[in-house]
Formats: sequence, C-alpha cells, structure tokens
Amino acid sequence: MIRKYRETDIYQILEIWLSASIKAHAFVDAEFWASKVTEMRDVYIPASETFVFESDNQIAGFYSLYGNTLAAIFVSPSLQGRGVGAAMLDDAKSRRECLQLTVYRENTPSINFYKKQGFISLGEQVDEQTGHPELVMEYYC
Repeated sequence: MIRKYRETDIYQILEIWLSASIKAHAFVDAEFWASKVTEMRDVYIPASETFVFESDNQIAGFYSLYGNTLAAIFVSPSLQGRGVGAAMLDDAKSRRECLQLTVYRENTPSINFYKKQGFISLGEQVDEQTGHPELVMEYYC
C-alpha cells in the first residue's frame, strides 16, 4: 500500500535511504552518504511531498516529489526487484503530468529502470556535491 509520509516514518525512511544510497552509488564514498542523513531529515524530506510503500507494517520504500521533480525514490535493498519501485513510480506518475529526475551516469541499473518506465534522457550535468556526472531524465514533459 502506498500512503502519504508521516513524521513517525522518518527513521525507517532514513535507514532505507542510507542503505540503498550506499548500495546503488558504490562509486561515491559511503561516508558522503552518512554525512547527509541529518540534511535529509531536516531539509529534504520536510520540503518534499513524500509517499511510502508499506507492507506488513514495514516501510519497503519511499519516494519524494518536489514540484515536478522526482527528488528521491528508494527501495530497501532486501526488497529490490519485487515491483516496489515500479509501483511507487506508477503512483508518482498518477500525481504529476510530467516528471523530471537526475540519476548518476554510473548507476546503470537505475537508468535502465527509468527507461523501462518511459523516461527519456535529456542530457548530462555534473552533481556539484560529488563531482560525478548525472543524466537528466523526464517523463512526458
């Protein structure tokens, strides 16, 4: 079930975000992600419209929208490949006519996932925080 984020979800969300970020972005030092947990909790999550995928009273994943930007979509590493991400992305598509996102160029599995879900690549830019190249992608903009 996908539902709106509640403040009591924050610790599960942060745990998923950190573990999934480290797994998906092995090319970025894990300490970088750990240093961003407080910023996620205090800035990014409160500023975004966030939804969680809940199963058996556990959060399996979450996504955040900031305007028409898919600012985050993360699935617990132990539950990846089971349709959670696709279900959340379908939910996000139902809430916006158009979605944009950025994804690290080195993150080939996520790029392939977004392409399979109908996103197209618009170009590249460099993430100012990590220095790594990222693709800018959109869905029906």
